[in-house]
Amino acid sequence: MKIAQIESLHADGGGRAFDFLKITTDDGLVGWSEYNETFGGLGVSAAIDTLAPSLIGKDPRPVEAHVALMQALRRPAAGGMAQQAVGAIENALLDVKARALGVPVYELFGGPLRDRQRLYWSHCGTYRVGARARAMELPEVRSLDDVVKLGREVVARGYSALKTNILLLADGNPRGHTPGFARGESFPELNPERYALRAIRDQLAAFREGAGLDVDILVDLNFNYKTEGYLKVARAMEPFDLFWVEMDIRNPEALHYIRSRTTIPVASGESLFGRREYRPFFERLAMDSVIIDLPWNGLAESLKIAAMADAYEVNIAPHNFYSHLATLMSMHLCAVAPNVRIMEIDVDQAPWVDDLVTVKPDIREGYLYLPSGPGWGTEVNEAAVRAHPVKR
Repeated sequence: MKIAQIESLHADGGGRAFDFLKITTDDGLVGWSEYNETFGGLGVSAAIDTLAPSLIGKDPRPVEAHVALMQALRRPAAGGMAQQAVGAIENALLDVKARALGVPVYELFGGPLRDRQRLYWSHCGTYRVGARARAMELPEVRSLDDVVKLGREVVARGYSALKTNILLLADGNPRGHTPGFARGESFPELNPERYALRAIRDQLAAFREGAGLDVDILVDLNFNYKTEGYLKVARAMEPFDLFWVEMDIRNPEALHYIRSRTTIPVASGESLFGRREYRPFFERLAMDSVIIDLPWNGLAESLKIAAMADAYEVNIAPHNFYSHLATLMSMHLCAVAPNVRIMEIDVDQAPWVDDLVTVKPDIREGYLYLPSGPGWGTEVNEAAVRAHPVKR
């Protein structure tokens, strides 16, 4: 068995793109993975193309050897876009290997510890504001009353946890508050203004009114503030008994400082690559929950990060804001890592997202159930992907 072709396919996801990698062997076996160029990863497809010649003609099954080779080829520019390309290829190779053996990927790593995983509804409300809601054909959130209704919808659809971002709804111009991504107000200063503090307090009160007392609420602050600002927002949210506050910050000492001064558990790590980048955060006891992006890191490296987290008595949570293939890929991480806290999923998706795979995730009462088919348990429907080309 030899690797014959490595190619990328792209589908419209409604205001973003879904990116898939396909590896085909000379005997017709196909392995898939999902990656992403929307979330700061522009150019990953090109990086994959530059790595592909080093693998063409080789046996796909010694996955660790191929990963070591690709990392060596990109060592002077490790991490970032290069690691995302390595992770995408690694994950597709794992799918090939598991399919060749006729087993699920999780069987390559010792078999499952659990057969289901609790989920939280991510970007709850965030995707229903403005142009993105229209692109995804979702009902729009325009007011706090809409937030209350959405909280009720979360419960009605069986979810026991939701995660939201700061939304500005008070002035008749509904929008997200994301200065860390150079959108809207407070860029480049990255300081939380009083109107943003009022907005998140009102938003959390509305979600609590709609969802009730038994639903866990999480808040993601992304890269939006500096140390003082993160702490100020966290303290403003403390009365709402949050499951966690999520923040992306490159300085482990600063994150430890924030964690030591708020009563809310702190989650972080979704933009880190490999054990070397996570290690100083573990050593500084900077996180209560460690977020790992499996498409970026690859499943094998993600499990090594999870094992390191376990040694520090810390739980992990998959970073999963992708489409169905990545959701099932992340479920394989949850299946074999003992220290999983909860798993992210984007419930709000473009209406055609189910068509992009042959087997969609089995979600019941807010839990994702483990797939049993070979490889990741699903494949990409190439006809559906081509029927929904990316809008440039």
